[in-house]
Amino acid sequence: MAYVKVYTKDPCPYCVAAKSLLKERGIPFDEIKIAPADVDAFIALTKRSGMKTVPQIFAGEQLIGGYSELSQLDAKDNLASLKAEST
Repeated sequence: MAYVKVYTKDPCPYCVAAKSLLKERGIPFDEIKIAPADVDAFIALTKRSGMKTVPQIFAGEQLIGGYSELSQLDAKDNLASLKAEST
């Protein structure tokens, strides 16, 4: 299992962008798709993170945030901090 987990829904352009950025930086991740009809799974995820949007990106048990936060981390260190943890 990958250290980074990306919770997504379809359709979601920010989810696509987050996955593309992780792939571009060579960060392995597991994608967990939440089906539109699976309201209980989404409620559990929002309780865990406090977020009501996707993607929701976790490094281990720590919430990174969504695409905006991932992009900010990339601008800071090209996701080197995630790469170091995932190897």
